Parts: sequence; C-alpha cells; structure tokens
Amino acid sequence: MEKRFRNGTLALRGVDLDIGRGDFLSLLGPSGCGKSTLLRILAGLIEPSAGSLDWPMAVHDSRGAAKPKLGFVFQEPTLLPWATALANVALPLRLEGMARSEREHRAATALARVGLAGFETAYPRALSGGMKMRVSIARALVTSPDILLMDEPFAALDEITRFRLNNDLLSIWQEAGFTVVFVTHSVFESVYLSERVVVMAARPGRVVREIAIAAPYPRDEAFRTSAEYAALCRTVSLCLGEAIAA
Repeated sequence: MEKRFRNGTLALRGVDLDIGRGDFLSLLGPSGCGKSTLLRILAGLIEPSAGSLDWPMAVHDSRGAAKPKLGFVFQEPTLLPWATALANVALPLRLEGMARSEREHRAATALARVGLAGFETAYPRALSGGMKMRVSIARALVTSPDILLMDEPFAALDEITRFRLNNDLLSIWQEAGFTVVFVTHSVFESVYLSERVVVMAARPGRVVREIAIAAPYPRDEAFRTSAEYAALCRTVSLCLGEAIAA
C-alpha cells in the first residue's frame, strides 16, 4: 500500500500487513512515519494512492464496497462540550436513527463497561482527562465494532491513569474479542498491550519489523515488572532505534 499526498509527500510506501480477527496489534515508530495515516486509511477516512484493503468478513454496501464495523478513538477525546456523557456516547446511535430509549440503554451499558456507571449526566467539563478518554472509548464501543482503531489515545495522560486504562482496555478486548490496531510512541505500552508490535520507519513510512509478543494474557503488574517484559522492551527498543536510523 502507498499513500502520496497532493503536495507530493510520500507518506507510506510498501506497507503490507495481515491483521487477523481478534488480534491486538500496535503500530510503533517515530513521528512522521505514517502511523496515523495508515490508521486513517484503515478507517476509510482517506484513500490509499496505491494498493487496497481486503475486508473478507465485512458487510458490503449496495455498490459492493466493504464496510467493516469500525470504532475509532482519536488522540483527543473530541467530546461535545454541551452534551452529557450519555449523550456523547449515544451520538453514533442517534446518527444511525436508533430509537432514544434503545440508544440510551446501550450508551449507559457502554459507560458502565469502561467504569463510568453513575456519570451518565456529567458534562465533559466535570470530568478528568482519563474519564473523558473513557467516554471516548465507550462511544467507540457502543456500536459493537469488529475492529477498534486507536490513535495514541493515552499519550496525554499521566502514567498512573495510563496504566489503569491499559489494563481496562485489555479486559474489554479479551471480553469482547474485537480486533485492535493501536498507534503509540511508547515501547513499554506497545509491549504490554500487544500480541504483535509493528515497527515503522519514516520518509517514507514503511514497516521495517514485526515482533511477536508471546507473553500470555491476562497481563498485570507482575508481567510489567518481570524480566520477560524487560527483555521484550529491550528488543523492541533496539528495533525502534534501527528504524529511526534507517
């Protein structure tokens, strides 16, 4: 797959990935290597200049185009400031035309799933950064996606909140069984969360290495402080250093 923007910038070249159902895959690389661009292509927000996406399990529209069930979590929560947490989460269902009682029930269930039961009537201004991101994740989950795309969702959070959300995300993923493609700059986060880490290099963006993280789930603080985790982080860090130098 290739992506060249109108200004001539070649953002991606020769990207070839096989992502299986239920996988947790992280895209890791320096700024400018095309991680977010690739994620937006997967989401259908932009088109590749060359190559294609194959969604064999997706539903198709009337023209035969694949329309996978996607959820997208951006770097910022992007919540409507005038809407409650419940209304923010219910927004995709409202846009689909779902009846109010059903969409509010599903939104409340999604909020409970991310640990925000009791905060349905709270407005974004009353929520912490971590709680806003939980609302954003609930909004992505409320449509029951098959694929969850996450673009550095925890980068702006403090370390303690980030650790908690990492654990919560893994619990939700294991329970629901959807596929996750997770963009991050953090070696430590990528190793803790993922089954595979895809390391990318810049100018143009390309895949230089895939590293399997064979540690079993569930993962917890015992894994995070283990020699196995440290060794895996060292391996991925070395690969990232090579990608930066490439």
